Amino acid sequence: MALSGRLRSALPFFRKIVAVESPSLCVRSPADLTFGLKTFATQAKPTTDVKVPLSLFGGSGNYASALFLAASKANTLDKVESEILDLVEASKRSPLFSQFIEDLSVPRETRVKAVQQIFSDVGFSDVTKNFLAVLADNGRLSYIESIAKRFIELTMAQRGEVKVIVTTVIPLPAEEEKELKQTLQEILGRGKTIRIEQKIDPKILGGLVVEFDQKVFDMSIKTRAKQMEKFLREPINFDKF
Repeated sequence: MALSGRLRSALPFFRKIVAVESPSLCVRSPADLTFGLKTFATQAKPTTDVKVPLSLFGGSGNYASALFLAASKANTLDKVESEILDLVEASKRSPLFSQFIEDLSVPRETRVKAVQQIFSDVGFSDVTKNFLAVLADNGRLSYIESIAKRFIELTMAQRGEVKVIVTTVIPLPAEEEKELKQTLQEILGRGKTIRIEQKIDPKILGGLVVEFDQKVFDMSIKTRAKQMEKFLREPINFDKF
């Protein structure tokens, strides 16, 4: 069953915790919560044979790096990646779940208990469940989408994949996409796998904008027009002639 379907079957439980805090939903003891958080923390400790392929910064980057280390050490990187992507997608389709992760008025213990029960029911791995429990405990569930994006950066880098965002006015024809990929392959090296993500933006007027590895190559007509306008507005220096 798809995650969205499995989450739907668990919605009655969500309704309970969102509507009212029930004593039966609380963590049985502080030791239960502490054990779960310590388990993830232990898994996330860097070791000599497990390293993050990229240095990420900021809160989302730190969480993503910790998750990557824990999943790598447990040999569940692919499964955790799939689960995190499924979770983000499900949160977009479920207003109730989205409300749950955004609502910090739900008591911390109740959030943690809900996360542990729901994602045990849908069959998530221990690494993902413990990680989500940490986010729930720290009030950071609402950051799951940004954390997921940073996590995918790490998994792609681990596989030697490079995400290239290509912005055009109309979809890039297959032949032109092939030529662009070949050019990028020469730039990045044969050991890399190019993953092109196309975006449509009529505002660029024509041409294309290519983004990868924090680099931007703006070859749009809009930018060229602005550069030409700036050039035409500059006063002529006759001393150069």
